[in-house]
Amino acid sequence: MPYRKRPAVVLGAAALTLLLGACPGQAGGQAGTLQAGQRPASPGTGLDRFYGQKPAFKPCDPQMPPGAPAVKAECARLKVPLDYQNPKGEQAEIALLRVPARGKDPIGSLVLNPGGPGFPGTEHAAITAAVWAKSPITERFDLVGFDPRGVGASKPALDCYTDAERDRGAKLSSIPAGIDDWTKQETRRLLQQCAKRSGGRQVLAHVGTRDVARDMDVLRQALGDEKLSFTGTSYGTRLGAVYAEMFPKKVRALVLDGAMDPLAGTHERRIQQATGMQASFERMAASCATKPDCPLGTDPDRATKVFQKLVRPLIDKPARTSDGRGLTFEQAVEGVTAALYTKALWPVAIAGIAELEAGKGDSLLKLRDSYHGRTADGVYPNSLEATLAINCLDEERHTPKQEIALNRAAFEAAPFTDHGRPIKEARDGCEHWPVKPTLGYPYATNIKGLPGTLTVSVTGDAITPHEGGINLAKELGGSLLTVEGEQHGALLAGNACVNEAVAAYLIDLESPAEGARCHL
Repeated sequence: MPYRKRPAVVLGAAALTLLLGACPGQAGGQAGTLQAGQRPASPGTGLDRFYGQKPAFKPCDPQMPPGAPAVKAECARLKVPLDYQNPKGEQAEIALLRVPARGKDPIGSLVLNPGGPGFPGTEHAAITAAVWAKSPITERFDLVGFDPRGVGASKPALDCYTDAERDRGAKLSSIPAGIDDWTKQETRRLLQQCAKRSGGRQVLAHVGTRDVARDMDVLRQALGDEKLSFTGTSYGTRLGAVYAEMFPKKVRALVLDGAMDPLAGTHERRIQQATGMQASFERMAASCATKPDCPLGTDPDRATKVFQKLVRPLIDKPARTSDGRGLTFEQAVEGVTAALYTKALWPVAIAGIAELEAGKGDSLLKLRDSYHGRTADGVYPNSLEATLAINCLDEERHTPKQEIALNRAAFEAAPFTDHGRPIKEARDGCEHWPVKPTLGYPYATNIKGLPGTLTVSVTGDAITPHEGGINLAKELGGSLLTVEGEQHGALLAGNACVNEAVAAYLIDLESPAEGARCHL
């Protein structure tokens, strides 16, 4: 499940849009090096007109969450080929937002990605500029965010469901299986819907991470940078690592925060994530247990069973909500899971669980809606639908037998999410996708000629466990900054230790000492 981190100073409904990070995938690829047709094309192979672009940036007014300072931004669009093997064919347009450097001696551009996959980088760049308003980073770099192909304001945009279908619980993943599973007919219909609403099957075939990495290299050149400086959180660490694999000599600096493990395939990584979520749930329950009115009880060892007893009845009878929509089992679990991305949201989840005791679901539904980006008038962004479609190209594609095994293992690893019903048949929503997966596992290994990188990893990160950060730093041959804390990612946490280490690396290319640690 994706969720993105925003610092407490701007927490709120809009804040949750930046907490979204690593989403469980449903597709995949073969292990090893680049597959046929995946090698990066370069200028001189029909791509010169794309690499030669000079985006026309014009002042724009990004929407900022309440309490965040305004930033002076400028926007533009970048054209890229939909299929890099056919540069004369259909094109995509990438939405860009730039916040110019505050100082008079800028180093260049710092390209940012907030995670997902499927979340817009334009909003992320504006908010990061606000959070880093006094940082030496914003003095020395233009902050540049882009909405990856298929995402946000980029065109064509991925779209699979109507807002009404999203409100009714349109499926975005096979987990949890056993309540309302995709049938073979439904997975075929999913492909048809996504293709029809997104611009055709050819769009669905070209939205994977390797496509976005190529776009990022076109963007690097268009911004006038000889080499790329990049900061990515959660899924953004996958994007940065894949760029490093494909364009190692074009890398200046990579900051990878909340790392996805390049060595773990879909099943292993999702079980790592489920294990981390359960551990975080139990730590939340232990914190709650110190208070006499804790709805999970005073015995943390029984908290999972208490929670199951509260949420499992919602399968047959949703809890009432003030807007009349009701709160389902899946929505209740999503709401609690959203709060596991940062300790700051634990009290919100606990309050929501307490409401369930009285048969009310408003607080958990609000968490769930923020997680999905739903507005008060019922409009959804395309972020999670983009997550689904992008993962169809990035993740390992499972047979029903493999998907059933994944679900059973996930419930065993995170029993607070288990509905207690038998799993009959789970299907991979991507089973009818028009092309095979294009990422490949493992990725970003044995890279030659890559300069020093910086991986930032939080010890209590439930969504991208610390082990993945250790593995990524090792595979890239770069440095690791370990951060003691309870949240997903650390770059926007407002922590002086993290901020100083990241600024020293980005500006002066000075990596932290081996074994360096910060504390949130």
